[in-house]
Amino acid sequence: MSAKGTRETAKGSGTTEARRGDNGVAFAAADPAAIRNVALVGHSGAGKTILVEALLAATGAISRMGSISEGNTVSDSDPSAIHQQRSVTMSVAPILVGDVKVNLIDTPGYTDFTGELRAGLRAADAALFVVSAVDSIDGATIALWKECGKVRMPRAVVLSKLDHPRADFSAAVERCREAFGESVLPLYLPAAGNAGLVGVLHGSGDGDRVPVADLEEARGTLIEGIIAESEDETLMDRYLGGEELPLADLIKDLETAVARGTFFPVLPTSAESGVGLPELLALLTDALPSPLERTNPAVMTLGGTSLKPLNCDPAGLLAAEVVRTTVDPFLGRVCLVRVFSGTLREDTSVHVGGRGLADRGHEDHDADERITHLYAPVGSSLKAVPQCIAGDICAISKLASAETGDTVSDREAPLLIETWNMPEPLMPIAIEGASRSDEDALAKSIGKVAAADPTLRLERNQDTHQLILWCMGEAHAEVVLDRLRGQGVKLQTVDVITPLRETFASKSAGHGRHVKQSGGHGQFAICDIEVEPLARGEGFAFSDKIVGGAIPGTFVASVEKGVRAQMLKGVSEGFPVVDIKVTLVGGKTHSVDSSDAAFQAAGALALREAAAAARIQLLEPVSSVVISVPDDYVGAVMSDLSGRRGRVTGTTAADAEGTEITAEVPDQELVRYAIELRALTAGTGRFRRSYLRHEPLPK
Repeated sequence: MSAKGTRETAKGSGTTEARRGDNGVAFAAADPAAIRNVALVGHSGAGKTILVEALLAATGAISRMGSISEGNTVSDSDPSAIHQQRSVTMSVAPILVGDVKVNLIDTPGYTDFTGELRAGLRAADAALFVVSAVDSIDGATIALWKECGKVRMPRAVVLSKLDHPRADFSAAVERCREAFGESVLPLYLPAAGNAGLVGVLHGSGDGDRVPVADLEEARGTLIEGIIAESEDETLMDRYLGGEELPLADLIKDLETAVARGTFFPVLPTSAESGVGLPELLALLTDALPSPLERTNPAVMTLGGTSLKPLNCDPAGLLAAEVVRTTVDPFLGRVCLVRVFSGTLREDTSVHVGGRGLADRGHEDHDADERITHLYAPVGSSLKAVPQCIAGDICAISKLASAETGDTVSDREAPLLIETWNMPEPLMPIAIEGASRSDEDALAKSIGKVAAADPTLRLERNQDTHQLILWCMGEAHAEVVLDRLRGQGVKLQTVDVITPLRETFASKSAGHGRHVKQSGGHGQFAICDIEVEPLARGEGFAFSDKIVGGAIPGTFVASVEKGVRAQMLKGVSEGFPVVDIKVTLVGGKTHSVDSSDAAFQAAGALALREAAAAARIQLLEPVSSVVISVPDDYVGAVMSDLSGRRGRVTGTTAADAEGTEITAEVPDQELVRYAIELRALTAGTGRFRRSYLRHEPLPK
């Protein structure tokens, strides 16, 4: 295989190439029991990416840590990530801890990239919440914790930045327990001067490293927490009776509770000094579950018939899922794939299928393709491997039809994996090419960008003819635009035009005269119409009251066609006309010069003349909006809705700590609402919308 084909090193500067390429050949797992898939999640700036760098360096995967400010970390190679100095995509960095392969899945922390976060969680079997020991815990992280709790995903908490001057370990633990619950307890305490960690269960306090009283208090709380989650109901009585419980039994119960997703250990770390890294590596391999201990997602036939859940068996039926798609300048489309069942091998044919994203511009599709090369991803670099077994993560190049969310299965037994919950993009951005040639380039490139990003929705508005990109927020929009420009597309953003409607606010009459003579057959058509408004939502009605056959029936239909055509073009501001009744009351024909085309033109002229004599009302679209917010923000959100001309129609309790607000809001007021709601609710608010009706636009 050529050097370009193997892609042994990542793109970037020479120093980055040397640092990333020094970890030898890739390793492929041979047993699902020896695999851990762990997603690092948390707020942007909490230290996820630098923690991945530290773990890579600690296990010898790289020779030295990279730097976010220098843009040379393994996780962040995307130009937008380097520019913004924060992760904008998920990435996988495998490490080898003894005989266990740990796939570290670094996910973005910024709310705009929730789609990448959800994809990372889909590929993972456990979540590592990285929380700064300096800062407070934001609402979005708390919401994510609850979301993981609903699917009982095993979780652990890493307190980062332990060596920061303002770090307060005890206060940070209390913040975690307040935010995440009472089952969040530290396994280790930082020694004085951050000189390593002291194990709570088996450590000893000598007064110099950790005060004895602090250690004993932490040990008692931890043991009680472990016992509460233990399946041995006699442990609590034995413990309260003064019996010294065997350390091995406590550790076993601890690991079981962590893997089951009912107990959540806390570890203090410092990526810069390396404090806590050995203990974290032990936790990853010993306490977090292997793919064998997790339930695979539901599968179905191509026809939608549900099948029995597949086991994580390398010899089983092939079922894998594309969790991320990128376009490499050398390899073409590269798909990051989590294998749930079976084994992917080079030089085999597979079935690629996708369903359920047609509303976002991803039509349902099926194709049989051949896997030519498999790779182990190490950030953006790819290292060739011969196969990828159930439970592992790999990359496949040159799958022409594959998109994020697609299922890769056996060609002879095609399957579909139930897709994960993808967030709805709610912020519109209107774009256009800088020139006619750029419009053509934009049309070719936009599909590639959309295939890689299921949170991006494309819309060519039929009323305004604008190309609309529905994004998650400003940062997401910036990344999408950067990717398009990176493909050589010159484009510009323009104001989003709200698709208004026009209607008649009063009765009117119009006279349409289309008479032309220029030799040979001419054009002759005269019609008179009356127009009156209809109630909102009634659309269009047409009737004729022609007396004495002044206009033959065939030409009556022609007048209606002309009126309908003019309604689409508009009569005042260029927006479609709705909710009117048109009555044809008179007209004249010519035995030779009258024609279908002539009466269509006359009908259009008559409607325009009627509009000139009437009062035309503009109508704006109004959406039904359902907003979910914590109770603390209900008042602020309702006050904000009032300022947006919104009408609150009801409130209901969504859960123990949240409220759903239902309102009717004009679309013009929702263009940037995805951003403004986030700012108003400290990142905790979310909403969904659906078209309701058009209403009169205030003057």
